[in-house]
Amino acid sequence: MKVKIFDINGKSGKEIELPIQFNEEINPNLIKRAVLAISSIERQPYGAMPKAGQRSSAKLSRRRRQYRGSYGHGISRVPRKILWRRGTQFGWEGAFAPGMRGGRRAHPPKSSKIFEVKINKKERRKAIRSALSASVLKEYVEKRHLVPDNIPLIIENKFEEINKTKDVKNILTKLGLEKELERIKERKIRAGKGKVRGRKYKTKRGPLLVVSKECSLERAGRNLQGIEVSKVNSLNAKKLAPGCVPGRLIIWSENAIERMRKEKLFTNEIKIEKENKK
Repeated sequence: MKVKIFDINGKSGKEIELPIQFNEEINPNLIKRAVLAISSIERQPYGAMPKAGQRSSAKLSRRRRQYRGSYGHGISRVPRKILWRRGTQFGWEGAFAPGMRGGRRAHPPKSSKIFEVKINKKERRKAIRSALSASVLKEYVEKRHLVPDNIPLIIENKFEEINKTKDVKNILTKLGLEKELERIKERKIRAGKGKVRGRKYKTKRGPLLVVSKECSLERAGRNLQGIEVSKVNSLNAKKLAPGCVPGRLIIWSENAIERMRKEKLFTNEIKIEKENKK
């Protein structure tokens, strides 16, 4: 597939051939597995304190002549702790057992639980290639974004040197993304308890800017709401298909495409080359 390269003024220039990574068959199920595997690693472990509700002595004898026992008191045989004592008279309160006030929970969440879902290396790379293939097809991208006809969007290398947010916005407007920029400006107040947990607003996911290396565009682009900037070697299925839905609008720098082609990123040829060198 041949695509045109645009300059920072939005004018088209020479044509280049896309790398083989964009020729993969689109597999939504595999993309979903890869995204969920990444999300599982990002989950925060949580759980009760292991000894919660078990830190009091609740041993209570039921034998006939046992001192401090509950024999003959006509009370149920649940674990109890002593709250007060007058001579040989004791005041007990239920403890330790589930259902007792101050007792342990029956099946508390445990912080030792492993949330991580694993995925094979070749499957993960295949999922990335599959998401890349969906990103160059308009029928997939227009389901998520308001896009012009000229996709995929590849911009000359000067794009990586931009260091002002307003310049990034101007370039995206010249590429025909003014409706997309209006769409991602919207934000809504979340329903539910998330409002008090530091995630009050829900924002829309916008274009992904892919660069070849660490550059000034990373700082300039991230100030625009909904827009992400990523290095080409740091791409994953979640960035390329947020919410497990393939077809994200991606804006590439020319160097990012060339680096993907040269280093054969996300292909199985990387491992073969390393083995041959040994």
